[in-house]
Amino acid sequence: MGEQHERLAAAGLTAGGTVALRLPPSLGYVAALLAGWQLGAQVALLDYRLTEHEVQAALARLAPQVLVRADRTGPGSLRGFSEAQPVVVPLPDGRPAATPHAVVQLSSGSTGPSKVIGRTAADLLRELDCYRRLPEFPAAGERVVLLSSTVHVLGLVGGLLHSLHTQAPLTVPERMTAAGILAAVAADDRPTTVIGVPFHAELLAGVQAPPPLPQLRRMVVAGELLRPDVPPAFAQRYGVPLGTMYGMTELGVIATDLSGRHHPSVEPVHGMELRERDGELHIRVAASPYLGDTAPDRWSDGWLHTRDAGRVDQVTGLVTVLGRRDSQVSVGGLKVDLTEVEQTLAALPGVREAVVLFADGAIEAFLCTEAQDAGTEADVLERIGERLAAYKRPRSTAFLPALPRTATGKLLRDATALHAAAAAHPAPAAR
Repeated sequence: MGEQHERLAAAGLTAGGTVALRLPPSLGYVAALLAGWQLGAQVALLDYRLTEHEVQAALARLAPQVLVRADRTGPGSLRGFSEAQPVVVPLPDGRPAATPHAVVQLSSGSTGPSKVIGRTAADLLRELDCYRRLPEFPAAGERVVLLSSTVHVLGLVGGLLHSLHTQAPLTVPERMTAAGILAAVAADDRPTTVIGVPFHAELLAGVQAPPPLPQLRRMVVAGELLRPDVPPAFAQRYGVPLGTMYGMTELGVIATDLSGRHHPSVEPVHGMELRERDGELHIRVAASPYLGDTAPDRWSDGWLHTRDAGRVDQVTGLVTVLGRRDSQVSVGGLKVDLTEVEQTLAALPGVREAVVLFADGAIEAFLCTEAQDAGTEADVLERIGERLAAYKRPRSTAFLPALPRTATGKLLRDATALHAAAAAHPAPAAR
């Protein structure tokens, strides 16, 4: 960390300054993060998987004084960590921090309708205290195998910072395959908790004959809703519970069911007050977590509007999360704003209009282009890869001569109608 401290200071970073990190999971990332805080700077976290276009747009919004990037491309999709070294780049147009927040993140990872979210040091310490109070969460003498990205709130606070705070050793698997994860668990005899997203739990639950893992205490997942069949399948395979957590970038952990006793419900952590209003979950928060103007439908009168559908049991206090009420969805545990994706696609050369849906865990795009030919479509698909990170890209893209509209002329967002229109207009043959 000392070396990164010197490099950041040499680039002009001081207390009250701003630095953005775009680094893959690595020791260099941890060192740069801690060094930035040690200098008293505000640290913005950018997902290393963002495209250059998305990074430049994010930098324009955040205006950091220093950018720390990797000296090489990030790890492949199956690699758990990278050997990349941080490269410190001063940004002459950057601005010092305008708020006291210690960490800044973008709600969906880049531009468009995403919100800029700030967390103070006091709020991070509050969240760490919530984790410390959970008897099932890893403590001193135990260890963590972390599958979640340390760029995002679960991996950052629940994984990295909690492990540092409690001195519970943290391991990132060399490869994010089922075999790689199980090997990481087996590599140490201390009681072990695995932290990841539902995709990881599904991956491990699908292993037909896992090796004996007496050190495995439990697995904990967050980021999206679990399929009902996954917890019992996981428990049957490994003989330990699959715990769940509900949280947000704005607040970190909100409610948990680490034992699996209440699934699909979760219990609010220490100090969290939740209510249900018109089917939406609200959380009491003294101040808005958003930097800049805050729309009243996101925070008002001391309540954060989560835009998550849910129920609060008035007798037990348990919370049941039913899914998103707005355009933000979760793909593999990573937040994606469908409005951002739609606006990006509609802005591409040759695209007249676009509709983006999310169904069965996948993003689907329906586009109307200026020319109906294979060359135009190939060009659009290539540009999508340049403008959107891999986890934001549509899994399927249909090209239509015109998108269906309602009687009042609005674009129709009914999946059945859009799929029928796509089936009636197959892709043109390549020329």
